[in-house]
Formats: sequence, C-alpha cells, structure tokens
Amino acid sequence: MNKAHYPAQVSIVEVGPRDGLQNEKARVSTLNKVELVHNLANAGLKRIETGSFVSPKWVPQMADSADVFARIKRNSAITYSALTPNMKGFEAAMEAGADEVAVFGAASESFSQRNINCSIEESLTRFEPVVEAAHKAGVKVRGYVSCVLGCPYEGAIEPKAVAEVSQQLLDMGCYEISLGDTIGTGTPIKTAMMLEAVLKRVPVNQVAAHFHDTYGQALANLTIALQHGVATIDSAVAGLGGCPYAKGASGNVATEDVVYMLDGMGIKTGIDLPKLVHAARMISQVIQRPASSKVANALG
Repeated sequence: MNKAHYPAQVSIVEVGPRDGLQNEKARVSTLNKVELVHNLANAGLKRIETGSFVSPKWVPQMADSADVFARIKRNSAITYSALTPNMKGFEAAMEAGADEVAVFGAASESFSQRNINCSIEESLTRFEPVVEAAHKAGVKVRGYVSCVLGCPYEGAIEPKAVAEVSQQLLDMGCYEISLGDTIGTGTPIKTAMMLEAVLKRVPVNQVAAHFHDTYGQALANLTIALQHGVATIDSAVAGLGGCPYAKGASGNVATEDVVYMLDGMGIKTGIDLPKLVHAARMISQVIQRPASSKVANALG
C-alpha cells in the first residue's frame, strides 16, 4: 500500500449520542445518554455530538439535551457539540454550554421540503443569523449536507448540486462541511465523482465524510474519501441511527468498524478500540438490540 495516498491521522466525529440516538425507537434515559458520552470520552473520542436543540415534537428523543449537557463531566480536550437548526435552538445550546454547533442543509429539494418544510435556499437563509450569532459568541459552526449520494424521493443527486450547497455553507461561515450519504446508497465511483465536484469548491481540510451503511458500502466509500485526502470521518458507536425520512435507511457506519479499518491501515485516530467496543455493548444493551457493528460482534 502506498501510504502517501492516505492521511497519516484521521479525526473521528462521534455522532452516536445525537444523530444515532435521535432515530432509535427505544427510549433512552438521560443517565444512559450521559454514560454513553462518558464511555466515548474514555475511549479517546475528542469530538462528540452530544445533543440536538430542536422541537421535542419532531425529535422527542432529544428533548433532554440540555440535561445531558448539564450532567456530563467535561474534559477540556473534548469538543461537545450540538445541532441547532434555528436561533431558538442556538440560544438553548449556548445556555447549555455547547462548545460547537451545527446546521444542516440538503442537496435534494424534495428531501429539504419533507425534512424541514422549506426549500434549500430558504433553509440556508434561516441559518444565516445562527452562523452570525455563533461567530459573535466565538463558537464554531459545522455545516451538514444531506443526501449527497442519493435521495429517497429523487434518486440520484448531481455532484454539482452537492458542491453548490457545500460552497454556500462554507461561504456563510461554516468551518467544516460534513457530506452525508443519508440513505446509504452511495458506491465508490459515485463517491469519487461527488468528492471531485465538492473539492473544486471546498478545501479538503474542511470536508468530512458522513456515510450510512444501508447497503454495506460505507467502508468502501470511506476508503475513497481517504484517497481524496479527507481526514475527518463522522460515525456512530454500535452503528446507531437511521433516518426517519428515508425508508430502509440503516444506521451510520459504526465507529468501531471505522477505527478497526484505520488501525489496520496504519492511520492514527487516538481511539482505544476495546474501550470503544465496551461503549458499543453498553448502549446496545440499553436499546435492547445487537450492535450493527461487525467489529463489536466479532469481538463478542
């Protein structure tokens, strides 16, 4: 293997406590969420998406995010972030002490309408005051782009559309753009085409890969992202999650599987795999289903 084609180190953004748990059907208590965050921190994760400040009517699993932030024992070396789709959410996140916030757009008009009831352009306009307020407060803003490799309503998505939304979020002031294969339909060639379009407009060090594993393609697609120089990967412990707007979409790629692959490639993550597997087992017991992680099951 020519390691020159791969990053020497990868930053893992653990999205299990938010993007993972928000779509799990089993009720997860505040204490269980706090334990999960602590277990992830103990495993060496330095970026943990801890909660979401959205309407509990739409995302009831995240209704206690302020309590989770209040109860966690902070580690100054860790960034505890939150999703904040509007000013109300941003203000609540600041009150809770979130270190970083995120906004989310989509590369698909249909998905945008069904997910947040507005067009792509309208959604970006809504985020402008959030980004402005965050910058004034000295808080970094991350931008998510959904459906970068396929949409449950439109099917294939043009790479150009992904690149346009990504650039708009970057220009707005997002320091990092996370590219989400929300329904997990991407394949390596499609991933390469999408990244080539995005990287013409967004510097590679400001791009993250956020791939779901619905069709078992996430690790293959992540390898393509690594070959393009992407050195930030979003993943969820135990493969938690899914997408309520995408029928059949399974969870995010499992953090354990990503770390095992990166370890085997000689790429540093700073994550202790046995401790990570412990975190996966604990949360899997809470939601009463096996981890969808190959590694957790292999080390069973």
